[in-house]
Amino acid sequence: MSTKTGAVAIDWKPDPASKVPVYKQIVSFISRKISSGDWLVGYKLPAQREMAKLFNVNRSTVVEALEELKAQGLIEGNFGQGTQIVNNTWSLMISTPPTNWQSYISSGIHQANLPTVQVINKQEFMAGITRLSTGEISPDLFPYDMMQKVLCKLPERVHSLSYIEPLGLPELRKTLSRYLEKYGLKVSPSNLLIVSGSLQALQLISIGLLQPGSTVFVETPSYIKSLHVFQSAGMKLAGVPMDDRGLLPAMLSRKKSSRGTALLYTIPTFHNPTGTVMTEDRRRELLEWCAGNRLPMIEDDAYRELWLDEPPPLPMKARDQSGTVLYTGTVSKTLAAGLRLGWLAGPEPVVERLGDVKMQTDYGTSSLSQWALTEWIESGLYDEHLAILRKRLKERREYVLRVLEGCFKGLAAWNTPAGGFYIWLRLPDGVPTEKLFHLALAEKLLINPGSLYDFAKNPYIRISYAFAPLAALDRGLVRLAELVRSLQ
Repeated sequence: MSTKTGAVAIDWKPDPASKVPVYKQIVSFISRKISSGDWLVGYKLPAQREMAKLFNVNRSTVVEALEELKAQGLIEGNFGQGTQIVNNTWSLMISTPPTNWQSYISSGIHQANLPTVQVINKQEFMAGITRLSTGEISPDLFPYDMMQKVLCKLPERVHSLSYIEPLGLPELRKTLSRYLEKYGLKVSPSNLLIVSGSLQALQLISIGLLQPGSTVFVETPSYIKSLHVFQSAGMKLAGVPMDDRGLLPAMLSRKKSSRGTALLYTIPTFHNPTGTVMTEDRRRELLEWCAGNRLPMIEDDAYRELWLDEPPPLPMKARDQSGTVLYTGTVSKTLAAGLRLGWLAGPEPVVERLGDVKMQTDYGTSSLSQWALTEWIESGLYDEHLAILRKRLKERREYVLRVLEGCFKGLAAWNTPAGGFYIWLRLPDGVPTEKLFHLALAEKLLINPGSLYDFAKNPYIRISYAFAPLAALDRGLVRLAELVRSLQ
């Protein structure tokens, strides 16, 4: 198993039985990594203590190896900045200099994740980490027995795993068409595109419907602000304020310009990250405004089925009479993120266009996953699972709210979400959330600062009651409260 530190991955250990001195083995290993182009100029090496642990040697051995590498001109150390690869003489020592991949990486059109997001994406899979913000259901909530029943049925249905037509498995689209009727959606199979999760739907929209320079309006804050899916395609994001009833159409009217193409991205139901549910009257107002101003809307409904107190209002797509709304759904939040399955409902020309673009990018979502979801829904097991999941998530929500009451009372403020995964925790003014992030990480606590979702720094962090074990959530939140107090 490899261990990553910054941009350098170390998955090798020296051989203590070798006749070659251990420090020489380390020098040879690092030299090969640099000469092969695996480790690029500017990449940082782990701290000496960490390297000693990774190599299973004494720190003095690491120091000796690093000194030789410095003498060769491969690395240099700066006080407070660590040791990094400089390769300023290595190119002259070998016959063919390594390819300068860093120049290619920096010129790629897709923007890198925010540095904090990159850290989160790596640390989520490290042993011993308590994930206080993860937007995924816990493995404890995964319906193993039901999944076994579904998978046992597939051999009767699946006679081929060949490529599937551009819009997705016909049987799944027919099943979804019927299933979505319960939410007031009248969409035919020809209006549905199967995608590899909601995020792919957004990526297809960004490259299939919008031109560079287009404006995408989003709620402030918004989940999509933590990603670069639109910006990497040349779009601009513009934030629109919310209140406790949802996005404010009046503020949208001030921002919209007649110049250039634009659309609105919104999560009206159990909003990520705030948990807000847009009210019925606000939904009508927003839909009327968008239809009247010819502003297309993406309605992300990933959390609809995770209501905990009462069902939310119907989707705006249910009242869409003019084809204004592109509607996305997924089973990543309700069933299994690893199935990589979602859908987009919209006018046929739009769906056909995005299906064509999708065929150019991945030639279709996993057919096995599509057959599995078809069986999940048709068998009734999906509805049965949702009823159990809602009950378990409600228990988790109540547990975490009690923990917050015990350790954050008088220190922070928070909402009581009516569904979804998230509690939007407001910290005291002046508490630096980025510093808190790193302090928490040092204690193996992983949090999502609110600034990831906003256009400016804010005093919030996103807490999830869906993923971590309850005992770990309890310990983690208590310790987090102590860290917050230490920063006041």
